[in-house]
Amino acid sequence: MSATPQSSTASINSVDAQRVEDALSLIAPKWTNWSAQTLAQQGRPMRVRDVAARLPFVSEQLVGKRLAQMHADGLVTRVGDRHGAPYQLSAYGESLSRVHHTLSDWSQANLSLRGRVAGAERVEDAVRRLHLHLRDSTAVIQALDAGGPMRLVHIAEEAGLDNGWTGQRLNRLQIDGLVARTGPRHGDPYVLTDAGRALGPVYAAIEHWSDPVATRHRSVPPAPVATATRTHTGGPLGSDNIRTAAALRRSAAAPSALFSHAPQPQPRVPAAVTAQSTPSRGR
Repeated sequence: MSATPQSSTASINSVDAQRVEDALSLIAPKWTNWSAQTLAQQGRPMRVRDVAARLPFVSEQLVGKRLAQMHADGLVTRVGDRHGAPYQLSAYGESLSRVHHTLSDWSQANLSLRGRVAGAERVEDAVRRLHLHLRDSTAVIQALDAGGPMRLVHIAEEAGLDNGWTGQRLNRLQIDGLVARTGPRHGDPYVLTDAGRALGPVYAAIEHWSDPVATRHRSVPPAPVATATRTHTGGPLGSDNIRTAAALRRSAAAPSALFSHAPQPQPRVPAAVTAQSTPSRGR
């Protein structure tokens, strides 16, 4: 089978790492991609409560905060200016579909996730692995792609980072299956895993979407949103995890695979299955 033009030309080191990470920061907050794909799937303006009704594992309050931040970032617009006006995807938000498609393809080809996983859940998991509030991870991956196997000090030098900062990123990237060590001893070199080496098309899609972030996604600067505060997504959600599992068990309307463009037809995901998968895990 011949490679697609994107996969045959995309290189990890051909992208601007800073631009990739700036773009990832817009979609990294948890539930951003679920919310975007819910709006895309429904194809109509939706109020916060309507979006939340299709995401039973997320509180309505959190959905509201997430949509407010997406509005501030230009991913959604509001239909009208009254309180409670519904949201719809902006042109910039709609253009995320290519990024979501590429992330889902990469996940299916390279990651083993427990159970049957909806497309939107694969995207959330993939973005978590690539971002997770650890800036400069892209530069570390680029250094290894260009010169691996490499020891930590050489990776740090190539990426322009200090050793401690680089070590933190390498540890996280190992946990997420993107980097591996060549041996058990301290000081053994690092290499990219197969999943790490396959990131070229993913980075290319993200960079293309972000080009240029400053001018393409805001035809009119959005009005300030007082509630648009980013929530902490770097750790467990505490009691939210309990509410997530309970909501999924209660709900007969757990979300299906939200991709209409998945590489293979994805079955609807029953609540009992979805409850065992990634959303119950804190970021």
